[in-house]
Amino acid sequence: MTFTFLNKYRQTLLYGASLAVLLFVLKWLELRLLIIHHSFELYAGGIALLFTGLGIWLALKLARPKVETRVVEKEVYVSTATPFVLNQNALNELNLSRRELDVLELMAGGLSNQEIAERLFVSLNTIKTHSARVFEKLEVKRRTQAVEKARRISLIP
Repeated sequence: MTFTFLNKYRQTLLYGASLAVLLFVLKWLELRLLIIHHSFELYAGGIALLFTGLGIWLALKLARPKVETRVVEKEVYVSTATPFVLNQNALNELNLSRRELDVLELMAGGLSNQEIAERLFVSLNTIKTHSARVFEKLEVKRRTQAVEKARRISLIP
């Protein structure tokens, strides 16, 4: 059956195949002609792409910050011979209550607000209020700043 099909449509198949080969050759010649006639534009475009890529790479390389980590070791002398003395003048001047001072001491101990509330047997909101007042009176914005300033003026050990 396939043999009769090939014999019957042999001329049509040969004609179709020859048209396909001719179309392929014409497209190949058109591409060659396009490359020959526009070779300068193609080379210029290739060089432009190359330099664009090189420029982007160089900009990223130069714009990247050069971070250098330095470890500086310093000796810290801690004097344990003198006991801690509360600076009563600073305490009166700042008008800190005893409870606010307790909250500040527990902050210095590294406790969270929830842990401070549990330790002092008060609510979390009360601790937040005390913390806000301590920050306001010490004129700081963070816990670490409050602890550092309180230690500097001898409010906490």
